[in-house]
Amino acid sequence: MYLFLMPLNTGMADFGSLVCCGGAFVMIGIPLLSMFIRVIYDYQKGLVLTLGKYSGMRGSGLQLIIPGIQDMNVVDMRIQTIDIPKQEVLSKDNVSAFINAVVYFRITNPEAAIFKVQDYRAAVFQHAQTAIRDVVGSRTLDQLLTDRKSIADSISTVVDKDAKEWGVDISGIKIQDIGLPDSMKKAMARQAQAEREKRAAIIISQGESMAADKLAAAAKVLSESPGALHLRTLQMISSVAADKTNIMNFVLPIEGVQVSGREDAAAKPAKKAQV
Repeated sequence: MYLFLMPLNTGMADFGSLVCCGGAFVMIGIPLLSMFIRVIYDYQKGLVLTLGKYSGMRGSGLQLIIPGIQDMNVVDMRIQTIDIPKQEVLSKDNVSAFINAVVYFRITNPEAAIFKVQDYRAAVFQHAQTAIRDVVGSRTLDQLLTDRKSIADSISTVVDKDAKEWGVDISGIKIQDIGLPDSMKKAMARQAQAEREKRAAIIISQGESMAADKLAAAAKVLSESPGALHLRTLQMISSVAADKTNIMNFVLPIEGVQVSGREDAAAKPAKKAQV
């Protein structure tokens, strides 16, 4: 029995040693293998440096490099965004404004983006901030509020001119918000209210002028016909009398009353004489 168990125990020991060796190989081999393998996606490009010298650009797929001798810089070729936080800018007419924007860009030349600038994202960010101050500083506040698109296009042109040397193409710069101090908001509100009141006064005066022209034309027509004014008066009285709640007061000139009194006094002696 003892002789039968000896080979079995020896086999189990060999199997355990094999498992231990396999586990050690997996624990050491996989991390070591990952140092030799890099995965490049379709939207990326890999720039390989061999002993510090550029040796080529790799496309998508599984790429092998030699650790310690080769190094790979991966560049994202998709459109990227950079948020420019709100900053205080002084306009041409010395008004403070708070502006934040967003920059859309993409890499067109990976070699230039890696070798001609230390950090292309930081470079685009700093350049966009400076361009916003320069362009906005050459515009008045009214232009800043009304011509936002043209100002954003001007900023994009300035940044894109220098960014091309870094292998970066500026797709566009959009101004997200323009903030003003509270005192300036109140002044603009008063200005807008005064402008609305001005337009209302102009409209009222134009209406009165048109009404006066129509009344003058109507008076001319009525004056040309002897009975037209009396007919118009009777028509107005008829329309007013339709509502019983209205009270009509007739105003007669004093001369008319005096003439009527004289006629009545002259008629009385004539009646007595006839009697």
